[in-house]
Amino acid sequence: MCGMKLLTVVLVVAAAAASVVVAGAEKLPAGVLSLERIFPVNGKVELEELRARDKARHARMLQSFGGGIVDFPVVGSSDPYLVGLYFTKVRLGTPPREYNVQIDTGSDILWVTCSSCDDCPRTSGLGVELNFYDATVSSTASPISCADQVCASIVQTTSAECSTETNQCGYTFQYGDGSGTTGHYVADLLYFDTVLGTSLIANSSAPIVFGCSTSQSGDLTKTDRAIDGIFGFGQQGLSVISQLSSRGITPKVFSHCLKGEGNGGGILVLGEILDPRIVYSPLVPSQAHYNVYLQSIAVNGQLVPVDPSVFATSGNRGTIVDSGTTLSYIAAEAYDPFVSAIAAAVSKSARPIVSRTKPCFLVSSSIAEIFPPVSLNFDGGASMALRPADYLVHMGFVEGAAMWCIGFERQDQGVTILGDLVLKDKIIVYDLARQRIGWTDYDCSSSVNVSITSGKGEFINAGQLSVNGASGCAMFSLQHTRASALLLLLVLVIGSPFLT
Repeated sequence: MCGMKLLTVVLVVAAAAASVVVAGAEKLPAGVLSLERIFPVNGKVELEELRARDKARHARMLQSFGGGIVDFPVVGSSDPYLVGLYFTKVRLGTPPREYNVQIDTGSDILWVTCSSCDDCPRTSGLGVELNFYDATVSSTASPISCADQVCASIVQTTSAECSTETNQCGYTFQYGDGSGTTGHYVADLLYFDTVLGTSLIANSSAPIVFGCSTSQSGDLTKTDRAIDGIFGFGQQGLSVISQLSSRGITPKVFSHCLKGEGNGGGILVLGEILDPRIVYSPLVPSQAHYNVYLQSIAVNGQLVPVDPSVFATSGNRGTIVDSGTTLSYIAAEAYDPFVSAIAAAVSKSARPIVSRTKPCFLVSSSIAEIFPPVSLNFDGGASMALRPADYLVHMGFVEGAAMWCIGFERQDQGVTILGDLVLKDKIIVYDLARQRIGWTDYDCSSSVNVSITSGKGEFINAGQLSVNGASGCAMFSLQHTRASALLLLLVLVIGSPFLT
């Protein structure tokens, strides 16, 4: 049962040069302050009056607070025949408007579609309304010019280019699936809600730089999975996580838990999800993406005969964790040995078949009972266990039997990409402060424990974020459902500002 807890504060005041403090007619020793009650001892005070005073105090505290957790609602699924992507909502501009943006750890920039885009989709097969950003109707919008320091710091990269005609700091992005977008940078407010305890919610905002897309190509122009933009969570300076953490607004770590079954959804937190089972492996330093040291693959406990150098980061090779990729891709040298090991393990219980050049299997019972476990083994002794549902995709029925196909695609370019197929139903922690990535299997419809840490790893506080179930007594026990959770929640903990 939740009871009201009292907070006792001991105030120590450093004495000034004065030797005597006078309170009324009474003299007090130097360095001692007289305290008086705002509310009389024997007077009756309504609970609402106390709450109102606390709310006013908390609002003042929020104005100078140094950081907290931002919790984004997640919609979508990893099933390529349903949605095939995960997305969330952001609120930008003044007055704020909501935009649905794909969660993508494989890119850096947050961009949304500009109102001036002529070739961009106007409707979406995902059942969401498409919104278009218009800087002219936002009172807080500010274009990024070629002379702006922000543009100057990135113009030497492929992320920025300057137009002498418009004096706008522009960009052109090409994604791995062949799609692309062109636009210009703008600065405006990102809105979120700051939460203290389980009741107080105060509107907050922070200025960020993001992209305004004026042209799109490839799959981005298709209406079946059209959304308002892409939310890049990369490590570079213009990613939202980098912008906010560099100013102490959020910790330098983010986490997600993407639900694979049913209608999907999940949790995305600018903060660290805690679980004692999480294992960590170091990130490859000085990389544009979240490269990891994949060392081997095991099927049913037996190592697949592949040279470890196939997965190593060098040149155009490497192993990348990317939530913006629906399936997963494996370097060509490892693909055939991996498929052969799976086929050998189920040779007596599944019928092999080829469908559209993909190796598939016809089965008459649960894949969990037939197919072997797979483990991806990383540097630091960390292994990622894959269930059959993490490497197989259901492709329908043939002759009354379910057809399941290998969900890993052959990657002739030499890059292994771990997409949503394997990332779903797991807590994934991207710890940029410590340059490591962690994971564990998890029911992503359940509550998660979240901590706030400084850049030096000092523990400050912890609590719970919940997608289902009622809010409890814990300070961060929050509830949101996929239907109603449209706000960004900044869970506030009073403590030291985050260090970067």
